[in-house]
Amino acid sequence: MRVVMFGYQTWGHRTLRALLESRHEVVLVVTHPSSDHVYEKIWDDSVAELAEKHGVPVLLRNRPDDRELLDRLAEAAPDIIVANNWRTWLPPEIFDLPPHGTLNVHDSLLPSYAGFSPLIWALINGEREVGVTAHRMDAELDAGDIVLQRAVPVGPADTATDLFHRTVDLIEPIVTEALDRIESGTAEWSRQDRSKASFFHKRSLVDSRIDWNWPAEDLERLVRAQCDPYPNAFTYHRGERLRIVSAGLSEANYGGTPGRIFIREGDGIVIVAGERARAGRSRGLLVKRVRTEDGTEHAATDYFRTMGGYLTATGPGVS
Repeated sequence: MRVVMFGYQTWGHRTLRALLESRHEVVLVVTHPSSDHVYEKIWDDSVAELAEKHGVPVLLRNRPDDRELLDRLAEAAPDIIVANNWRTWLPPEIFDLPPHGTLNVHDSLLPSYAGFSPLIWALINGEREVGVTAHRMDAELDAGDIVLQRAVPVGPADTATDLFHRTVDLIEPIVTEALDRIESGTAEWSRQDRSKASFFHKRSLVDSRIDWNWPAEDLERLVRAQCDPYPNAFTYHRGERLRIVSAGLSEANYGGTPGRIFIREGDGIVIVAGERARAGRSRGLLVKRVRTEDGTEHAATDYFRTMGGYLTATGPGVS
């Protein structure tokens, strides 16, 4: 089949690589220009460079809404469009253009976690598995019929980086198998149960800010979800931003006011957490390693030399 690919970052790069290694012909690639957005500088393998290396024409676009793009798509005459990590809405005149429509590849187990940063949100929420879905694009975000879906388990110590590597490795076999099914006419499409759908927004730095009213279990997952190379979960100590690099759960229950720097336990420092912490029946967040604004990393037991005081959600001039 003749294929046009829309995609960006490592997800799009892996998709294009699968297409180039398949028996299908990639006739055009559309990708976004390089971005300074903090989350778009992570996993930023270049789709454009891979396409150019293989002699495939490339168009750079922030949005797919200009006449030249539509004309180039018509000239390319694709049998199918394959999209992965295209960051804006595609209009019907694009996704319905080819005879086989547009196959979108999304890194969640749809219908859950449609939208942005699904792995991070899923880890924060304590999901037991994540995965990748190939579905037919329609006018609603990540809502089209599913042709193929694969899941991987989430372990108790997994970070977002672990889950990224585990799911990104699913992209190439899923793309290849889905296209083979579509080309051969053996594809079986399943409608999504929209009552189970959930939609998530693009993450920004403020979404990494720690709310000490969250239960410690949720905060421990937030720290793992915001591991390097993602912007770390952060709080404020004595007016300065402090990044939490690694953490666990305290063994004992600790009561008091959320955010209180309480006590040393093992290799970490316990911070009181949870809106019901006053009852003394909740575990605290055991902070193990922190990073200051100058980039210096410390063991929490070295950084917090005395107990007492509070970690807060805001610093001077921060809202």
